[in-house]
Amino acid sequence: MSSSHDSTRFLRIAALIWIGYLIAMAVMDFALYTPQVQRMFAENSQPLIPNQPLFPNSQPNLPQTFNPPPNQLAPVFLYYAANGLVALMFLLFTHWGWIQNKLGGLYYPLLVLAISTAPIFINVVVVPRFPQGPLANAEGMALRQLPVLFVALALVAWEYQLPHIIFFSISTTVLELGLILFASVQSRSIFVFLFIAIIRTISFIALGIFINLLVNRLRGQSESLREANANLSHYASTLEQLAVSRERNRLARELHDTLAHSLTAISVSLETAKAYFDIDINKTLEFIDKSLDATRKGADETRRALKALRSSSLEDMGLGLAIQRAAESAAARFHLNLTLDLKNPMPTLSPDVEQTIFRVAQEAIENIANHSQAKNFSVHLESNGHTKLTIQDDGIGFDSKSKEPTGHFGLVGMYERAELAGGRLKIESEKGKGTQVVLTI
Repeated sequence: MSSSHDSTRFLRIAALIWIGYLIAMAVMDFALYTPQVQRMFAENSQPLIPNQPLFPNSQPNLPQTFNPPPNQLAPVFLYYAANGLVALMFLLFTHWGWIQNKLGGLYYPLLVLAISTAPIFINVVVVPRFPQGPLANAEGMALRQLPVLFVALALVAWEYQLPHIIFFSISTTVLELGLILFASVQSRSIFVFLFIAIIRTISFIALGIFINLLVNRLRGQSESLREANANLSHYASTLEQLAVSRERNRLARELHDTLAHSLTAISVSLETAKAYFDIDINKTLEFIDKSLDATRKGADETRRALKALRSSSLEDMGLGLAIQRAAESAAARFHLNLTLDLKNPMPTLSPDVEQTIFRVAQEAIENIANHSQAKNFSVHLESNGHTKLTIQDDGIGFDSKSKEPTGHFGLVGMYERAELAGGRLKIESEKGKGTQVVLTI
């Protein structure tokens, strides 16, 4: 079943089509009964059964008057008045919320029943009384109601399934033939009605199946689209949470490399100064001076880290120059000997990969400057199918094979960045033999 809103909208469209069709047919009918058209019809066509009415109790064939008097056009007015009244009530019900709520599940089938049966009743009862004309015979009766029944078929195919379509096609035919059998119909006319009914039933079943298949496919695609939108929203939310998590980790790494080290050094110096306060005032002043010096350096490092967070050197200069600038800045600040071997230009890499390489290089360089006590370090960047970054120093090193927690959050962050970018990070170090960091993406 479709949603209630879609069904109501479809019923309103059906009502407007019904009313529009009646207006077009009325214009055509009254044009056909003008004297000029009547004369042309009498001269160029023969009635279905010469000198016999369609029904014995209907109006006799008109002589060559070509201008039916007003009383003979009364059935034409009655036909359109009855059809128009039912169509307007149908349209009213589609906009009447109270009746929709009152009928509930019966609302849609009752309106389908109205648009299916009303044209048949009016057609069988009124059309045979029409004055002689092009659409007053059996074929004309079938053509008059066919468009409205086709709209009803579309309503059934939209809301229901194949068994309902077959039932609708057969039941409308049975209803029409049953009504016709109650009237005295000429033998030739009943065969014409039967032939038309069989063709219409088969056509309606075929068209109904085709419409129903299209509707089911449309609903399947709509459902798939809704699921895809839900999955996309979930994916976007996951990406947003992941981005927030990455940014938090990045800020944690930056704070670890700046404020954490500085505050630790200041805390140790102040604790020592406190211990010497009552013993050696000169020693106390010396440690206070060291604390002030550590505070200044920490402030400088914090400003540098904040500047790095806000800067766009990677976007402005490219990967190679950004790494070169970071390495030269660290070498100048800590008086280190630097060896650079950067391939230039580098192949085009995705922004995420470039960001990962730059941040790992930046982290490794800062670790060398702040912790390694090295005199020399080198930075090598190359690309040969894979991009490879190698940073090496001759500092004091550490035991990289130890499984004990070291509290080095910077190294953990480097591993995280490499893994998220689909790369591989390898850190080799021994005490007294320096450290080598190799990132391969």
